[in-house]
Amino acid sequence: MKLSSCTSLLLLLVVYACKNDSTSQRKFIETGYVDSSVKPGDNFFRFVNGRWLDKTVIPPTETGAGSFLELYNRTKANLKSILDSVSSTAQTKGSIEQKVGDFYGSGMDSITVEKRGYDPVKPLLQQISGLTDAKSILQFEAQRHKEGFHYIAAMGVGADEKNSTMNVASFYQTGVGMPDRDYYFKSDAATSAIQTAYKTYMQRIFTLTGHDSITAAKEVQAVYDLEKQLAESHRTRVELRDPQRNYNKLAVAQLTKQMPVFDWNTFLSNIDAKTDSVNVGQPAYYTKLNTLLNTVPISTWKSFYHFHVADDAAPYLSNAFVNANFDYYSRAISGQQQIKPRWERIYAETDSKLGEALGKLYVERYFTEDAKNRMLELVSNLQKAFEAHIDQLDWMSAATKVKAKDKLNAFVKKIGFPDKWKDYSKVTIDRSKYFENVISAAKNEHEYQLSKLNKPVDKTEWGMTPPTINAYYNPTFNEIVFPAGILQFPFFDPEADDAINYGGIGMVIGHEMTHGFDDQGAQYDKDGNLKNWWEKEDSVKFVAKSKSVIDLYNSFTVLDSLHINGSLTTGENMADIGGIAIAYDAFKLTKQGKDTTRIDGFTPDQRFFISFAQTWRSKIKDESMRLRVNTDPHSPAEFRVNGPLQNFTPFYTTFNVKPGDKMYLPEDKRIKIW
Repeated sequence: MKLSSCTSLLLLLVVYACKNDSTSQRKFIETGYVDSSVKPGDNFFRFVNGRWLDKTVIPPTETGAGSFLELYNRTKANLKSILDSVSSTAQTKGSIEQKVGDFYGSGMDSITVEKRGYDPVKPLLQQISGLTDAKSILQFEAQRHKEGFHYIAAMGVGADEKNSTMNVASFYQTGVGMPDRDYYFKSDAATSAIQTAYKTYMQRIFTLTGHDSITAAKEVQAVYDLEKQLAESHRTRVELRDPQRNYNKLAVAQLTKQMPVFDWNTFLSNIDAKTDSVNVGQPAYYTKLNTLLNTVPISTWKSFYHFHVADDAAPYLSNAFVNANFDYYSRAISGQQQIKPRWERIYAETDSKLGEALGKLYVERYFTEDAKNRMLELVSNLQKAFEAHIDQLDWMSAATKVKAKDKLNAFVKKIGFPDKWKDYSKVTIDRSKYFENVISAAKNEHEYQLSKLNKPVDKTEWGMTPPTINAYYNPTFNEIVFPAGILQFPFFDPEADDAINYGGIGMVIGHEMTHGFDDQGAQYDKDGNLKNWWEKEDSVKFVAKSKSVIDLYNSFTVLDSLHINGSLTTGENMADIGGIAIAYDAFKLTKQGKDTTRIDGFTPDQRFFISFAQTWRSKIKDESMRLRVNTDPHSPAEFRVNGPLQNFTPFYTTFNVKPGDKMYLPEDKRIKIW
């Protein structure tokens, strides 16, 4: 599933001010953050947000600040209110209120969690000490799969990309503990620091679970070396963007013959997955794994599992484990200086493990039918604008245009929350056993996934929980999805004028729609099948236009000599460029879009572009920025604003951008795909 995410980094304060007639009116543009010393045509992101960037200090519990953070803080406060309510009063046994409340309460019971230390995971560590060979390793791995965890074999169940009406089991590369395979092979100072931090973390986990420091040091090196061998077989993040290469549907009998040590037939049987074929996304990884299961000493495999099982459990154990986990994953990798308060960490776990149960309680209190209807109107206008764009394309043939419009009009639109909620009736929650509650919820999710295997796809299924501040396009469902969490200011507000909403959520809608036609999404037809629907000449032109996007974003410098990876971010950049153009044209269909009346001194068009730029207001730590450039398919916020705008002629007209301005591109150099 392709989830096009808006990463939660940014902060924007909702400001109120007084009009000249002394009546109170909400301000949707914060003029106090505008840096008038910067020309709009030199750096529009800084023009709109410069004074905010200069004065904002990133909180020690965060890796960044900005509009997303403000929206997240507002949403989590609402969720805390729900969680405090359902966890502090008696609830009907078996109700979602009881399960959510007791799950949250078990995590908040820090005294009991601290007293238990790492007792909850000791039985698993004892099982690991009894491993003797590849067969026992795979039996242990299968058992952990059934409890919702994996270590050397990652599996998901979803639509078959070449038969999108049926579900299939898919396996992916895994087995490493650093953010990406490249972290094992780079030698620059920043990467070396993360390698050292990872080894330090492993050492702490081994010693916290009873190993002496000398033995632990040997185990650390053995595990690291094993992971490095696994990483050698991994595809790069750019390579992983090719859906055709990631589709390798094979018979289980054939796989078992090719990889007799891994023994696919037995492994699938042990995880209760009844199927005669699976998709192996990255076959080279499993070929390498098949070899290593026989050639790597069993003592190393024991150390590997000992560390990774304890690592997975660490957030649910005593403070010594929680702090070790934080120091690596948050402090070293992302630059976060202070751990978040306990309630916020437990709320995040509740959303992760019982997301639709918590989400149901959230939308009952905080999402309105009016908001949903307004969103549907916005989506409809964006679709009209997109169809007009397709009609006007000068590089696409009539035959391909017909199919493109068919795909556009076949979009499934999901707004706010699911029509059908997940069933948590099998989840058992014990107020005194936080770790076991996590396992019960994860086990329920595993069983739910297996229940879909080789059955028709249910397109009512959601890939995000309702409070999530994000949106996505899923190519196999050909759907655009906007959870309730993102349908708030600065993206969307029922009281705001159209310029604000179209510059905010309108651009997000256009972005997700364009994902259906980016370099990946364009490979799927209107029914969600990985199938070519393009005339050959059009496909050649499209690839050439995609290359121009890659070249432009490769030229953007983020930190020192660190550049955006244009190949990794191609799809998101295309969606940003298309999204702003489609949102603007949809805005021009509204009454305000056809008007010139100023509000707070700004024309409707100016408000549209300013709304867009302030939505992505962001400031993040250097460590987090490096991580994102290495692993995130989205460009950093500044370039998500300036990149699309320097390719969009109406922006030039609105802010009088001229030759000599830093963002200026000659009209024949401006990228227009959709």
